Amino acid sequence: MKTEHYRILEKSKITDFLDKLNTISKIAAPVYKGFNNYAFQTIKSAEEVSLKYIPTVIPPKKYFLPTKDSLLEFTVGNELKVEPTVEYENLILFGVHTCDIAGIRCLNMVLSDKPKDTAYLIRKKHITIIGLECNDYCDEFASCAFVGAHLPTTGYDLMFTELEDYFIVHIHSTKGSDIIEKTGLFKPAQTIHMEELKVLREKKSAIFNNEIPTERRYLPDLFDRSFNASIWKELEQKCLSCGNCTAVCPTCYCFDIKENVDLSLQAGERYRVWFSCQLDPFAKVAGGIDFRRERSARQRHRFYRKFRYHIDRYGMVFCTGCGRCSRTCMAGIKLKEVLTSLIRESEAKIWRKWL
Repeated sequence: MKTEHYRILEKSKITDFLDKLNTISKIAAPVYKGFNNYAFQTIKSAEEVSLKYIPTVIPPKKYFLPTKDSLLEFTVGNELKVEPTVEYENLILFGVHTCDIAGIRCLNMVLSDKPKDTAYLIRKKHITIIGLECNDYCDEFASCAFVGAHLPTTGYDLMFTELEDYFIVHIHSTKGSDIIEKTGLFKPAQTIHMEELKVLREKKSAIFNNEIPTERRYLPDLFDRSFNASIWKELEQKCLSCGNCTAVCPTCYCFDIKENVDLSLQAGERYRVWFSCQLDPFAKVAGGIDFRRERSARQRHRFYRKFRYHIDRYGMVFCTGCGRCSRTCMAGIKLKEVLTSLIRESEAKIWRKWL
């Protein structure tokens, strides 16, 4: 780690930093909403920001992929006129945890692939990401160490790491460097600061342990053996098909297309909304055929989308270990418990084969 890529901000100046940041651009940050719930929302002052928070109910992907996203507007006169629409604004996301940055990286990978999602990519260019590293687990639902999302790697412009009486800040882009220069509150990092960061990371290696009794590299083999595992039928008895798990997931990107036509029938809008593979209409096709009628099939599909299919295509696990799906499931389905059950059933089959 090179000291020239790092700066120091005293904790006493974090309020000044956020207030100055607000003069540069619109800011969205984690805000406490009561009942141990947090949400990313636009802030007007630094006092609104929660630096200590568990993952927000809805991940910050909502700024990249809005829940309702206008695609085009059309009018009918002498001829049909169609105008593509992209709604975007300059925005700074402050306080983004490494698990959510990992989720945005997953979306970047998919939505940059053919066919490219132009609206998403335009929005991405206008958003600056300032990360905030977690020094300990958010709560018992997190599994960020298993998927390697507990440490900052890439995908941000600035990364804040809290130490004793200051933040050490990693500059990772020109946008991040511009913020450092414009706010004028940072000091150059010294060797002693880098040593303290190294000590913190060593402490984290003891705190963050693999939360699942296997290694990430064994996931493809595990899921190749688990398509007919009994756990899927067990989940069928629990799952309510409410779609909460996918609505809060930072890497889900499925959507449905809808149209609104005004009463004159002369103009209208086409837009997309978030959709969920856990809802019954998702896999229905012409003729009323449903490829995933059973809830067991839908839950299995969700887990394979996170831990198998995308490994083949992108070489990445599409779970960030944020714990949102477990935290919001009304039926009490816990991701770590499901993976552990899969592992135990798979191991039992292997032992029976050899006995």
